[in-house]
Amino acid sequence: MSAGGFHVHGPHDHHLEHAAEHDPQGMAGQLAVITAVLATVGAIFAYMGGATQADAGLFKNDAAIKKTEASNQWNYYQAKSSKQNLSELALELAPETRKGFYADEIKRYKTEKAEIKAAAEKLEAESKAFDDKSAEQMHQHHRWAQATTALQIAIAMAAIALLTKKRWLEKAVLGVSGVGIAIGIAAWLHF
Repeated sequence: MSAGGFHVHGPHDHHLEHAAEHDPQGMAGQLAVITAVLATVGAIFAYMGGATQADAGLFKNDAAIKKTEASNQWNYYQAKSSKQNLSELALELAPETRKGFYADEIKRYKTEKAEIKAAAEKLEAESKAFDDKSAEQMHQHHRWAQATTALQIAIAMAAIALLTKKRWLEKAVLGVSGVGIAIGIAAWLHF
């Protein structure tokens, strides 16, 4: 401003005044709000992704424990089978006075083996159930990770939109955000 009250605007000042008159909230304000919301939702999605991954690991660990217990039962079953086989052989070779003893032993081993087999099969079923839960959690983890990635891409696009001042890019930000949120909803609904 000069001493006589005459004011000269530079090109930059004119641009700022024009932008303020025609777009009072401005693209920057809109993108700031969008970015803050996306970052918040993305943080929730990332937490859920980490939680489901941890659950998947725990279920896989439980499956391994049950598988080991089942293996122990099958080994015990095999030991009883060996003893039964020896008793069957002894039944053939033993004198008549001892045959009753070995016949009773064979019956006992058959009964014990049936119980052991049932326990081993139950443990294997539990192991498979834990494996299935782990796979389900990993699938859900991947959905959460995909949703988080889409929101991170949308945030990066928002920065580019702000720098380039392209409205079409701001709309693309909203589109990619919508995809990310839809994938997050799919994860929440276990799809």
